[in-house]
Amino acid sequence: STKSRGDDAEVRAPRPLERHGLVLVARHYRVARGPGARAAEIDLVMREPDGTLVFVEVRARAGSAHGGAAASVGLAKQRSLVFAARHSLARLAHLPPCRFDVVAIDGERLQWLKGAFEAG
Repeated sequence: STKSRGDDAEVRAPRPLERHGLVLVARHYRVARGPGARAAEIDLVMREPDGTLVFVEVRARAGSAHGGAAASVGLAKQRSLVFAARHSLARLAHLPPCRFDVVAIDGERLQWLKGAFEAG
């Protein structure tokens, strides 16, 4: 099912990043956006060895039809991630360098897109 594919993807996604030295800081960081609005969520928050905070969106699709998993992170989703990231950063006394990555899983193929988009 779509839900189980998504759950599996969120379990698989941190592994290649951790092999490259990133450390998992949080999973499913959620913030309310207001009455009647859907909460904004960041799938994974990770930290690079140099201190860069990495906000990661995990997307999974059965295959690459219709552009695949990476193409499904549209402008609305990017805005939602930026909203949640800003909320997360507001709690910190010192703002670290930040980046938005996407882990796209199409079938068995996992692709890590570093710096997939900018906060703008």
